[in-house]
Amino acid sequence: MSSPIAQLLLDWYRAGHRALPWRGVRDPYRIWVSEIMLQQTQVETVIPYYRRWLRRFPNMRALAAAPEREVLALWEGLGYYSRARNLHKAAQVVVNQYEGRLPRMVASLRDLPGIGPYTAAAIASLAFGVDAAVLDGNVKRVLARLFDFQEDVKSPRGEKQLWERAQNLLPPGEAGDYNQAIMDLGATICTPRAPQCAICPVRQHCLARKLGVQLERPVPRAKAPLPQRLLAVGVIRKRGRVLIIQRPSDKLLGGLWAFPSGEVMEGRSPAYSLKRAVKSNWGLVIDARTQTHILKHTFSHFHLTAQVFECAWQSGTLARGVAAKWARVSELSEYPMGKVDRQIARGLNH
Repeated sequence: MSSPIAQLLLDWYRAGHRALPWRGVRDPYRIWVSEIMLQQTQVETVIPYYRRWLRRFPNMRALAAAPEREVLALWEGLGYYSRARNLHKAAQVVVNQYEGRLPRMVASLRDLPGIGPYTAAAIASLAFGVDAAVLDGNVKRVLARLFDFQEDVKSPRGEKQLWERAQNLLPPGEAGDYNQAIMDLGATICTPRAPQCAICPVRQHCLARKLGVQLERPVPRAKAPLPQRLLAVGVIRKRGRVLIIQRPSDKLLGGLWAFPSGEVMEGRSPAYSLKRAVKSNWGLVIDARTQTHILKHTFSHFHLTAQVFECAWQSGTLARGVAAKWARVSELSEYPMGKVDRQIARGLNH
């Protein structure tokens, strides 16, 4: 039997929920793709990527058989590229070990690359009807306000307590609709800065609202300032081509292509730091001629300032097997890149 809160949420959701392209489908593959794309990304941003993805990779086997470069190219702009690499790896595992069908149980789903507790519960409940509660950022906020929860929701202790509350609220046999309802509530009404309490379907049960502390829940965590990184980036030209390198798969933006760069060394100029990095990492001697522009970008864990230099190759050859190549500027659109490198590529003359 549903709790009063769960029933109110189900009634509200079924009376008129958001129309999203992954709703109303029971295809586990499509549900899985949407859930991975939605991690740390807004719905409006995801929709066009999701549609393009399914046109190119309509099923598990199509994704598993694709080259990684094509997978990353289709993901370009969504960020957090490990999600795309893990989707690709997980598809290959599912094809090889599960005959191309996602496993139904939460524990088996969690064994796949890139699937954590939340995503496993979402797939299991939405695709297979398993009674598994979800706990993403939206749900944490809703529960923290409903129960005036005063623990840090991101701490191990806080998460454990909220998982228990989420599971206790879950109506048996209706997990799919209920999970989508509580996530929708957090995304559209119980928002971080301007909750619309007057139209919330569970407002009479919300302790934080009764106490007037809804804007103070979840309890905010003190954030340390993000560190600054200064990078010198080189557009290195040689006989009508430019040098691009592929980032290591286990590093930031792994698998993507980039222009060679080096951290600016303390007490050294950006040009010197760039020349030293290029010689050390790729065995090339360059002339870092002119700084052309500066780009700034914020990642989840640091601020980046990239000083871009127009450079000329002078001597040296790339070692065999090194993940780098000389490419025509007109070809750069074919190589998946992060945001900063794509900005540089678009600004180059053909």
